[in-house]
Amino acid sequence: MKLAQLGADIAKLWQKYSGAYLSGVRNTLVLALIGTVIGCIIGFVCGILNTIPCGKNDHPIKRLLLGLIRVIIRVYVEVFRGTPMVLQAVFLYYGLPYFTDNAVKFTSVWLAAILVVSINTGAYMAESVRGGIISVDPGQTEGAMAIGMTHVQTMLHVILPQALRNIMPQIGNNFIINVKDTSVMFIIGFPEFFSAHRASVGASYLYFPSATVEMAGYLTMTLLASFLLRWIEKKLDGSSSYELVNVDQLTMTAGTYNFPDRSSPFDERSPETLKSIQREELRRQVEREEALKKGRETQRRPEAGVSEERRIDP
Repeated sequence: MKLAQLGADIAKLWQKYSGAYLSGVRNTLVLALIGTVIGCIIGFVCGILNTIPCGKNDHPIKRLLLGLIRVIIRVYVEVFRGTPMVLQAVFLYYGLPYFTDNAVKFTSVWLAAILVVSINTGAYMAESVRGGIISVDPGQTEGAMAIGMTHVQTMLHVILPQALRNIMPQIGNNFIINVKDTSVMFIIGFPEFFSAHRASVGASYLYFPSATVEMAGYLTMTLLASFLLRWIEKKLDGSSSYELVNVDQLTMTAGTYNFPDRSSPFDERSPETLKSIQREELRRQVEREEALKKGRETQRRPEAGVSEERRIDP
């Protein structure tokens, strides 16, 4: 009986406020996506700056600048990770006009909401990116440096692609968290999904039915996001079907590789390979002939010595 009443109340709410609910879902997804993307960019910049190598032999100015940058990043990360997003929104949206006597204020609630979500996400992503960069084998950095790559080239072409794959689950987690945490943006008047719930409850006084709609909506968004992110991870991993190599590639130089259409240094039909094989056979034949000659000479010398001793004894 109660479930039937709940269904009837939900149907009544949906019939009257479906537009507000759907508009809130759209705004929530857009805000979470934009905030996550910008936050990831901020996190990558902070993570790269935190992992720039700096030793005692470097220039003092470089060490001073890197030290100052890392202190600023550490303060930023600790402050925005250690405070709730709702208070960050209050301080940015209402605090700036308060301290500047309305000289500096946000004219767009969208801009304020995107800024809050982006900065908050960037604080979490900064440590995730730093951990992803550190997780890459240091030998790859040494190898890149050995072939003449700069630190920027090593980061762009060697380290960051692997670090991105390592932190992909964390990026997905932050997006899902942002989908839920954007519900606090109602504090600054942002028209997201939770604000539609508050508006419908204020007009209909059907709090629990509206909360049920909210629960189902957030769960649907997060499940779809999880499914999409897992699909992206599988695409990054590539195909799982592969064949093991049964022939050692190093044995190509022994003449086991045959490419009939074109000649290569490893092709047994190429002129270079044929010449090298002929030279090797000639060298071995000469060595065998020299060994045979030495063997014959060693056999003749003992016979000559025995014959001379027999002549002297009588």
